[in-house]
Amino acid sequence: MFTKACGKVLIVDDEPNALKVLSAILREDGHNVFEAKDVPSAVKFMSKEDFDAVITDMKMPEKDGMQLFEHIMGFNQDIPVIFLTAYGSVDSAVHAITLGAYYYFIKPPDYLKLKGILSRAIVQRQLKRELDSLKKRLSSENKLDRIIGNTSEVRRIFEIVAAVKDTQSSVLISGETGTGKELIARLLHYSSSRKDKPFVAVNCAAMPRELIESELFGYEKGAFTGAASRRIGKFEEAGEGSFFLDEIGELELPLQAKLLRVLQEKEIERIGSNKKIGVNFRLISSTNRDLETEIQTGNFREDLFYRINVVLINVPPLRERKEDIPLVTTEFVNEFCARENKMLTLSSEVMELFMNFKWPGNVRQLRNVVERAVVMAKGGKITLKELPDELQSVAMFSCSNSRAKTLRELETQAVKDALKESGENKSKAAKMLGISRKSLYKKLQN
Repeated sequence: MFTKACGKVLIVDDEPNALKVLSAILREDGHNVFEAKDVPSAVKFMSKEDFDAVITDMKMPEKDGMQLFEHIMGFNQDIPVIFLTAYGSVDSAVHAITLGAYYYFIKPPDYLKLKGILSRAIVQRQLKRELDSLKKRLSSENKLDRIIGNTSEVRRIFEIVAAVKDTQSSVLISGETGTGKELIARLLHYSSSRKDKPFVAVNCAAMPRELIESELFGYEKGAFTGAASRRIGKFEEAGEGSFFLDEIGELELPLQAKLLRVLQEKEIERIGSNKKIGVNFRLISSTNRDLETEIQTGNFREDLFYRINVVLINVPPLRERKEDIPLVTTEFVNEFCARENKMLTLSSEVMELFMNFKWPGNVRQLRNVVERAVVMAKGGKITLKELPDELQSVAMFSCSNSRAKTLRELETQAVKDALKESGENKSKAAKMLGISRKSLYKKLQN
């Protein structure tokens, strides 16, 4: 007995009758079958389709099944490969098993047994794919809750994301370094219908200029010195998912032209190849530059700007949404206290400093400061002495005489504001604050 599973199967065999018979048997069993009479045809199919399993003859003219297997191992090791072999080449099939092949059958195979083995291979392949997808989603979703805030600017970002998440339109996210542009890109992807597809991110500012083209487009073996094997590029890896180009303003003009061509034609060519490969990713870009100014100075293509700027999301710096600082700070304190197994509160002096500081590194800088403070804190409270030198200097020379509101006062004010904005609707106010209705009632009683 076996668990029946149907999938997309590629059969490779140079014997027309054998190919026809096996294809018919598997199609009758519910599989989506593709037929290739030789290795080059199989490779062509694999460049366009994501197969659940490959069944290949061992002996074929020119390139044989072993060479196809080596190609698959370099392309995607998760694809199970089942060999069909004559008695004379059993040793080769056994050798392939030791290298990672899934199974082998002597020709003509026991078709009932083959169907069972194939079904098991497909189940394992699909489970592995789902597990990888789940890991990526959990990893990304755990980061999404870092988009914290209740100001009108932050709520506006969520509204735009909700409105455009399932469209094909390109999105440009603009904001200073550290404001959380990649988190918004991930939110856009993982709340969309593409959430089960890949999310591929490339930081244009962090990648050496001489490597970025090969990273984006991929390359064929021997395309240049050091290209020892074929490499799938990030465009191709994104497939039908989302492709995030972080700091797109760092791209040089020749690469901008190539990117524009990809967006227009939905096709790429690996370096060293003239073969067209279709892509259908959704482009999300980010920039900390004023791209319109870059256009005027000749550093950015105007036609590319209009192509990527269909939907614009402006992310405000932290200093322009100070009301969110207590909420963001509390979230980070809770996160790092849980990690370090500590229970800490923030002194009023620290909160006053946080509210008055300009935060040139934005949310990223605040997070780093809080992490350091939690790690350094010895007592039950985070004080000024746990902060980095630059913040201690600001506190020392601050001339502000205004009394800082306590964290509880700020929290109470946030609750009052939410109730007022929701028309005293407690359920709606709780949702706006990101807390439960029960938690809201407790805060109202304090």
